[in-house]
Amino acid sequence: MMEEEELEFVEELEAVLQLTPEVQLAIEQVFPSQDPLDRADFNAVEYINTLFPTEQSLANIDEVVNKIRLKIRRLDDNIRTVVRGQTNVGQDGRQALEEAQKAIQQLFGKIKDIKDKAEKSEQMVKEITRDIKQLDHAKRHLTTSITTLNHLHMLAGGVDSLEAMTRRRQYGEVANLLQGVMNVLEHFHKYMGIPQIRQLSERVKAAQTELGQQILADFEEAFPSQGTKRPGGPSNVLRDACLVANILDPRIKQEIIKKFIKQHLSEYLVLFQENQDVAWLDKIDRRYAWIKRQLVDYEEKYGRMFPREWCMAERIAVEFCHVTRTELAKIMRTRAKEIEVKLLLFAIQRTTNFEGFLAKRFSGCTLTDGSLKKLESPPPSTNPFLEDEPTPETEELATEKGDLDQPKKPKAPDNPFHGIVSKCFEPHLYVYIESQDKNLGELIDRFVADFKAQGPPKPNTDEGGAVLPSCADLFVYYKKCMVQCSQLSTGEPMIALTTIFQKYLREYAWKILSGNLPKTTTSSGGLTISSLLKEKEGSEAAKFTLEELCLICGILSTAEYCLATTQQLEEKLKEKVDVSLIERINLTGEMDTFSTVISSSIQLLVQDLDAACDPALTAMSKMQWQNVEHVGDQSPYVTSVILHIKQNVPIIRDNLASTRKYFTQFCIKFANSFIPKFITHLFKCKPISMVGAEQLLLDTHSLKMVLLDLPSIGSQVVRKAPASYTKIVVKGMTRAEMILKVVMAPHEPLVVFVDNYIKLLTDCNTETFQKILDMKGLKRSEQSSMLELLRQRLPAPPSGAESSGSLSLTAPTPEQESSRIRKLEKLIKKRL
Repeated sequence: MMEEEELEFVEELEAVLQLTPEVQLAIEQVFPSQDPLDRADFNAVEYINTLFPTEQSLANIDEVVNKIRLKIRRLDDNIRTVVRGQTNVGQDGRQALEEAQKAIQQLFGKIKDIKDKAEKSEQMVKEITRDIKQLDHAKRHLTTSITTLNHLHMLAGGVDSLEAMTRRRQYGEVANLLQGVMNVLEHFHKYMGIPQIRQLSERVKAAQTELGQQILADFEEAFPSQGTKRPGGPSNVLRDACLVANILDPRIKQEIIKKFIKQHLSEYLVLFQENQDVAWLDKIDRRYAWIKRQLVDYEEKYGRMFPREWCMAERIAVEFCHVTRTELAKIMRTRAKEIEVKLLLFAIQRTTNFEGFLAKRFSGCTLTDGSLKKLESPPPSTNPFLEDEPTPETEELATEKGDLDQPKKPKAPDNPFHGIVSKCFEPHLYVYIESQDKNLGELIDRFVADFKAQGPPKPNTDEGGAVLPSCADLFVYYKKCMVQCSQLSTGEPMIALTTIFQKYLREYAWKILSGNLPKTTTSSGGLTISSLLKEKEGSEAAKFTLEELCLICGILSTAEYCLATTQQLEEKLKEKVDVSLIERINLTGEMDTFSTVISSSIQLLVQDLDAACDPALTAMSKMQWQNVEHVGDQSPYVTSVILHIKQNVPIIRDNLASTRKYFTQFCIKFANSFIPKFITHLFKCKPISMVGAEQLLLDTHSLKMVLLDLPSIGSQVVRKAPASYTKIVVKGMTRAEMILKVVMAPHEPLVVFVDNYIKLLTDCNTETFQKILDMKGLKRSEQSSMLELLRQRLPAPPSGAESSGSLSLTAPTPEQESSRIRKLEKLIKKRL
């Protein structure tokens, strides 16, 4: 029972003495020790084993026990000493706390004494300075009173002088005095409750009213609205009156400006009435010449009368523009049937030139003046007419070089007067749009007639296929129309013009490009096998002449040029049209049309070369391959195919030098067409002997090398073929080689032959296998057992795909074909 209690005590003691790792680490840093007994993970059994590693070491157990007991006694003494030393610590701490509290009380008492002394000092200072503050307030009030009395004296004297000068019309002195009086009066706003001050303020207002009425009367007398003729020049009195009007109510100034401008333009309204001959568009120059003379006359006679900041010359010009716009709109509505395109363009050109003249002469600051009706400001302009206008020759040259997107000159600042008069022509721009529709129709008809008269372009083997000249002419005309229309309007007329552009882009694509592509025709006369096997007569199978090939390439290059330029045209139209109408500019359909022409041209070139190779492939399939006795050089049909390729491809490449990517497309499409056709004809070569298969394999390799070299064949500059094209040729022709290798393999034993077929060809379908058996010349009875063995050896189709598997045995999809070619390529790499 005692032992159990001791064990429990030991366990409780260990639980109490279990320290956290942080505390243990701190103890080790403060009291570093190498003694195993001081370690946190002390193990008694390991320690005892260390002391007594062997049985012989137990002989000195008594000595070890005595040492441990001695150590225990020393530890007990140390613990006892430390405990006794801590008995007086609590009492010392309490004594130190009491001493600290006494010191704090003494410090608080001293602070309180200092605060009391500071309050007494502050009270003493206030008593000393009380009299000084009273003196300061008295001085400030006295200064304010003197200043106010001075202002009052100045105000009273100024009002008296103002009234006297007003009666004597001394406007020069009044202008200076009135401004001073109004400045002084501002100081008395807080004293308006005083009757005398209020009376003086009312006298100032009355003087201002009298001045305004008097100045208006003087101007009415000097510039009567009706009746007498204007005097020869302004007077100094009116010049000074304008200075006074600047200080008075702004309505006085506006009334003076309005009356002067109305009187100044009264002659214009009479001379250019609607019923006058000079009022029509053909004499629009006279309107602008009249206002230019009037502006010169104003500067000479009245330039110094009105203050410069009034901008009277500009105000006269702006009001003239508003009146002219209204009058022109009225007369054009009345005589709309008489408006012709040339007349309309003449009037617009003269008007925009006049607006440009105004922009150079004036800043346009009065257009934001609320007193005059302001025309809607145009959006930020990208109008090329604000730049130096290019000549037709430079336009044509720029278009031929690459187009509508050449580097621009720094743009001039926006014209603030743009549209201030020319806006009135916008409702009648339908005449211009209809004219452009007619002109473009005639232009397309002329292109068609010129093409028929001149015939197809001459072969070009130096710089690449030439773009048809009519294409550049069309886009030069488009650019001219676009710039001209954007000068007239950036709204709905631009959308109407875009619709016209779309219409004739499509017509150009179909009538000029697609309509002139050579038509494919079937050969009327049959060719004998013997003639097909003759090397030099292979060229007779070509369907297109050299001129026709050059024509197709020229049309392709033209369509590519039109595609790129149409895209730039769309961007330019979006730049010039209003922001709200940008979404309605879309030439995607027209670009698709040119893409269709390009595809059709490439397809024609592929069909031509493909058809030229057909007789040679037919000859290959009709040869007696079982009678071939030895393997020689390449067969005549291969020479015939190579001859056609060497005849056509260099011509096409040279004429498509400027559009290299489309030549690459031609090569890829030809490879995709020729290789499957070659494999189809290969299956028709049956039966084949071992030697015949070897000859076919040699021919296939020769064709593969020619096809790989197709992009640079016959060229002095050897270029590496594009990787996409090389991959197609390698995949397709390697499959043909694998088919021939299966044909060459012995068909016995059957299992080896079938496994070899599955390994070399990834088609893994019975149809291809049966074609190979036919090529070997095996009987149907032999084929049935081999087909059955193939079905057994083929991997099982995935669950749920039986129906699709049966379809793949008869007609593999393009995806399956591509997958098989990839597997075949991997197999060839492994074999190599």
